[in-house]
Amino acid sequence: MTEKQKLFCDEYLKDLNGTRAYRAIYKNIKTDNAAGVRANKLLKKKDIAEYINKRLEEIHNENTADIQEVMEYLTSVMRGKSLSSVLSLAGDGYQEVIEKEPDEKEKLKAAELLGKRFGMFKDNVDITSNGKTVIVDDIDEG
Repeated sequence: MTEKQKLFCDEYLKDLNGTRAYRAIYKNIKTDNAAGVRANKLLKKKDIAEYINKRLEEIHNENTADIQEVMEYLTSVMRGKSLSSVLSLAGDGYQEVIEKEPDEKEKLKAAELLGKRFGMFKDNVDITSNGKTVIVDDIDEG
């Protein structure tokens, strides 16, 4: 892979727009149509596709929370150990940024999400039937 092709790949990874990436790196291209056709050809090359897929996986791993991270975060919110920065009135019209623990509503939501994850809140409705309806008339008429 040439240096320009690598630059094209890195530019392409910004927004996955091959035409824009091609025009940004290859300045001699006059039209979007020509840039799109050439970008498409580049993206079909094996080494370029492998490089882009490898970088996409790295970006995904760096930026995406895994299940353990989500569970740890929800647990810290539920237990009130998580802090968030909020604006608070400081008097005379001034505001300041303070660290705040989760309130009861936030803790409840975190507990609910954790409970759903562990299947604690399933509505089990038994609708088994043999398909026959039986009406029992046991009202005393006298």
